[in-house]
Amino acid sequence: MTEHIERIQTLVESFDEETTNVMDQLTTIKHLKKGELLLQENEICRKSYFMVNGIARKFFILDNKEITTEFFFKDDIAVSFESLVNQKPSKEVIECLTDVTVEAVDYNAFQQIKRQYPQLMEYVILITELYAIWLEDRLFDFHARSATDRYLNLLKKSPEYIHHIKLTHISSYLGISLETLSRIRAKI
Repeated sequence: MTEHIERIQTLVESFDEETTNVMDQLTTIKHLKKGELLLQENEICRKSYFMVNGIARKFFILDNKEITTEFFFKDDIAVSFESLVNQKPSKEVIECLTDVTVEAVDYNAFQQIKRQYPQLMEYVILITELYAIWLEDRLFDFHARSATDRYLNLLKKSPEYIHHIKLTHISSYLGISLETLSRIRAKI
């Protein structure tokens, strides 16, 4: 994932002064407390959130059970992609697992200016490509890796944050029972 973050940072650092200034004008800093929501179910995702610090998770509710689909850590972009792109109500919730600081960009304002600044179009394409790669990796993990390997990959990605995440959220994210997660953790 570091490679992806570096690609984004390299592109952003190459922005000309005018593009940088317009992005600064569109960006607001938000501080949220643990338990606060960036997005509620059935709410339209109208902002993209660049994670400055903290942890958030994306989940949906199925049969009164929360199914965690994604964790957001420092340098991640927290959105419900389908809701943001299609501007339709989200099936998902984005919840802060710790106190969080984000840089928020309003979707409609960004849409109005992105065509005027070619570097912003490059940015949109890069973010979309990287999200597709992440999604493909996630699908591969579920079909080709063991639950133990999926857990080890999560630990590797963000070892400094993992102790902030409830085991029930981790087991849901990994697609395994809490008991299976406990057995995996006992063996490591």
